[in-house]
Amino acid sequence: MNGLIALVGAGEYLPVMEDVDRHLLSSVKVAGRAPRVVCLPTAAGQEGSESVGRWSRMGEEHFRALGADVTAVPIIDKDSANDPQYESLLESADLIYFSGGNPNYLFETMNGSRAWDAAQKAWARGAVYAGCSAGAMILAKQMPNFRFAGTSAGFGLVPATYVLPHFDRMPAPFKIVVSLLRNGLKNADNALGIDEDTALIGKPGGEWKVMGKSKVHVLTKKDTQSFAAGETVPLAYFSNKEAL
Repeated sequence: MNGLIALVGAGEYLPVMEDVDRHLLSSVKVAGRAPRVVCLPTAAGQEGSESVGRWSRMGEEHFRALGADVTAVPIIDKDSANDPQYESLLESADLIYFSGGNPNYLFETMNGSRAWDAAQKAWARGAVYAGCSAGAMILAKQMPNFRFAGTSAGFGLVPATYVLPHFDRMPAPFKIVVSLLRNGLKNADNALGIDEDTALIGKPGGEWKVMGKSKVHVLTKKDTQSFAAGETVPLAYFSNKEAL
């Protein structure tokens, strides 16, 4: 049975998200041991070792303080994504967390890789997939490129055309791109705007709930509906049957 998916707008590994992450850890079934967490700084792979190291340390310190057995895995490019030494660690994880960075680089690095296959096996047996910013964007059907106003393919694991993190803090040029994306939506499509320090948590075909500090916004071609922390997003918005 597939595990939960957490789409996080921003705030990974910070105290403001502790309640959200405790909820995710409590959702996995472990007997007599601490939940196993794997943190992946992959989206920051082009930013250099200092950035990768910072995200890795933040993830380990954050989840260790929550009582988890946590390991940051240095998958930062296609070669490391296909390194067999990481497969068993990913497959046995109870929660896999992708921190932020470049969504297109993250998708290209993970797509078709041994690491992504191992992560999917973990999720299929009940592990949690948590993705913040870029880590959330890759799960939609498509990903916007805010600098060039284009789009590229995502994994399509959640029933949304786009996932738009940092929604409450977007600069004006990015809001113009969002308007263009919205105008291009088909009648049955939607985009999910997720505010910073906020998460949308659920499963394809199941219930989705807002947690955290702010709101999640469901954009269709015709309107926008916003849902605050504690509210459930109506399942009518999640009717995509193609999600795994």
